[in-house]
Amino acid sequence: MQFSESESRFLDGVQDALRRYDSQLKDINQKIWSNPELAYAEFDAHNTVCELFENLKSEGYTVTRKAYDLETALEVEYKYGTGGRVVTFNAEYDALPGIGHACGHNLIATSSIAAFISACEAMKAQSLQSSGKGFTLRLLGTPAEESGGGKVRLLNKGAYKGVDACLMVHPVPMMPENPELMGMATILEGGYLANDKVKVTFTGKPAHAAAAPWEGINALDAVVSAYVNISMLRQQILPTQKIHGVIVNGGDRPNIIPMSATVEYYIRSPTVKTLKPLTEKVVKCFEAAATATGCKVELDWGVSYADLKTNLPICESYVSVMRALGHHTLLDNSGQKSTLAGASTDMGNVSYAVPGFHGIFTIPTEGVNHTPQFTKGAGSEEGFKRALACAAGMAVVGCQILVDDKFAEDVKGNFEQH
Repeated sequence: MQFSESESRFLDGVQDALRRYDSQLKDINQKIWSNPELAYAEFDAHNTVCELFENLKSEGYTVTRKAYDLETALEVEYKYGTGGRVVTFNAEYDALPGIGHACGHNLIATSSIAAFISACEAMKAQSLQSSGKGFTLRLLGTPAEESGGGKVRLLNKGAYKGVDACLMVHPVPMMPENPELMGMATILEGGYLANDKVKVTFTGKPAHAAAAPWEGINALDAVVSAYVNISMLRQQILPTQKIHGVIVNGGDRPNIIPMSATVEYYIRSPTVKTLKPLTEKVVKCFEAAATATGCKVELDWGVSYADLKTNLPICESYVSVMRALGHHTLLDNSGQKSTLAGASTDMGNVSYAVPGFHGIFTIPTEGVNHTPQFTKGAGSEEGFKRALACAAGMAVVGCQILVDDKFAEDVKGNFEQH
């Protein structure tokens, strides 16, 4: 992965822009981190990002609030000329209930905002515009990654139509065996999994639990039965497949036979293709529990996430740029070095539609993702610096896709091969 002349021509412009916008980026990062908002309720994050670019309209940015009919989605564009290629950077900014930005989405938003603005500035600084070659750079604010599948809804609304590449990065904790690790370009097969989500409600019949239990049909028994069924199923699934759930509602009082009880489950498998038969087995566990207890069962499916198809040419270019910037960066084709191996993301759905990149970078933290300790790390100065370093890598790669026909063809060819 040798650093190319096409990549090097944009480095100075990208780094200059990141230095000039450092204070604004730091402010946005802290505002999002200190005010965590849940899926489809990220109103302050949405407004904060929009206001930054509305104040920069004289620089050529077009801002769309509530983009694609989603209250907390946004789109910012810098367009030159007509036609040409389109590169999009995804900004996530939803948090988790009770533990805030425990997956570091404030850093994801910051890195994508920084990549977008520095790529725009780098393109302006080149003499490319006099050639008459058109291009579009786009920042897409994507709500509800943790739950709700914001990118899937945006896909269905046409937000990624005509996009030639879509890039983002995700923070993970430093690993003891690689404390110097700046980031990894990842993940191919073995990384992020396809994911089905289901809320299951069993309905029975209430009765006095002591005086006339035989009059009741116990919905909690159905939940327990389903839980046990799935626990036994886990012994016979592949090590790469995951099933996990929680009891959302198990009844109201001990002396009332529960009329209604609810569980939520996530079902994961390496690919969309292998997920389907696994999900069918899990559904049979729910149906068997309903039959055994005499309950009715209702399944409410959430948004399914596809596995992640990372584009190899984009990965290789990102790694070469990051190394040129002095950061120890790996390309892990298995995804197994990532502490998020086994997780899922709606970026997977995007990667099935357009060439995608979902790199990871490490931040100092005492806990893994989805813990309060990681929330603290996501708000650290070092986490911010690392997000900006990755932004520089993404920005240079984005510029290269716009101007280098051979590289753009390689990106497209790899995507079509998948």
